[in-house]
Amino acid sequence: MRTIAVRLYGANDLRLEEFDLPAMGDDEILADIISDSVCMSSHKAAVQGAAHKRVPADIAENPIIIGHEFCGTILEVGKKWRHKFKPGQKYGVQPALNIKGREHEAPGYSFRTIGGNATKIIIPNEVMEMDCLLLYKGDAYFKASLSEPVSCIIGAFNAQYHYKQGEYIHEMGIVDGGALVILAGAGPMGLGAVDYALHGPRKPRLLVITDIDQERLDRAESLFSPAHAREEGVDLRYINTSGADPIGKLKSINSGAGYDDVFVFAPVSVLIEQASKLLGFNGCLNFFAGPTAQEFFAPINFYDVHYNGHHVVGSSGGNTDDMRQALDLMGRNLLNPAVMITHVGGMDSAVKTITDLPSIPGGKKLIYTTISMPMTPLNDFERLGDNDPIFKELARITMRHNGLWSAEAEKYLLSHAAKLKV
Repeated sequence: MRTIAVRLYGANDLRLEEFDLPAMGDDEILADIISDSVCMSSHKAAVQGAAHKRVPADIAENPIIIGHEFCGTILEVGKKWRHKFKPGQKYGVQPALNIKGREHEAPGYSFRTIGGNATKIIIPNEVMEMDCLLLYKGDAYFKASLSEPVSCIIGAFNAQYHYKQGEYIHEMGIVDGGALVILAGAGPMGLGAVDYALHGPRKPRLLVITDIDQERLDRAESLFSPAHAREEGVDLRYINTSGADPIGKLKSINSGAGYDDVFVFAPVSVLIEQASKLLGFNGCLNFFAGPTAQEFFAPINFYDVHYNGHHVVGSSGGNTDDMRQALDLMGRNLLNPAVMITHVGGMDSAVKTITDLPSIPGGKKLIYTTISMPMTPLNDFERLGDNDPIFKELARITMRHNGLWSAEAEKYLLSHAAKLKV
């Protein structure tokens, strides 16, 4: 079976190429991929190559397919799995397989036949054995692609813990009805976290989102307004912390007290130091954003760790239950992952997008694997529509959906865009 895919051969060596997949085994599944959203983790893997902990050492001879936030359709099922899966079903994959003894291996990092930037893949037996192939019944492929990053957010919220003084029992999750602040929270993953904090099973009383980019804060507020948050029982504030005394400003919002839960959504040491200062008694600091540098240190107040019960957690990805919850909440339209998407492109834009990701402004970049199209901001559709009827119609569709990507836009693009050629 021929496929077109983006493969990683070494540090900063991504290649879009066409090749033959091996014959599918009786314990494997053949599938296509329609959409893949680009994660900063893929950029880190591309930059580090074999030095990345999830990437095999022999990629120069046995390259891996990059990308782990994808959705497609099952095409053929090996006889071992025919009792559970069948052709025509839409699916998503939880890349955190958590195989004993191979804990760091994951689709999009570690495998030769499965990764998000491909037209067709072979799903190895390990994915099904670990119950990480999840069926999806939604109306758009991009939603299931984004279920992976949403599951990371859900996993981070679930990883939080608190305890009663004098007891050694951890209560998992953010404090229901507590005070929550998300530092650097106006980016794409921050928007997903706001969505989940407002519409998930545990809601804070106070939710504060900080950033130093006022344009991003304004966009976040246009998508999740304080008025809507009040309807959900949450006091939502957007705060620009680029001025003087950000700690004093943030504590004053919470009547001078510290916060129960503090999330850090950018790998910046000064933010970790701020987070340490913002924690209240028994507060939990979640370092959500993974750094590229392996030697990454930041100051934390260990006096407060000892006397005020401050503690730190980190999570890299969600588990299968987190992803199931993400798919369920999106299927019931309680979460809208389209708020994370700011750019859309074809597979021929994938190499440049992954390589240049930190320098490309905006939120999530969504790739459709079967089409040819530059990575394009949604905000540029109207301008490009002056000379291109496809962009003109996409501009009309996105305007009907409050400027957001949608199932309607996806369907139109897939049926009208130029097909991918290598």
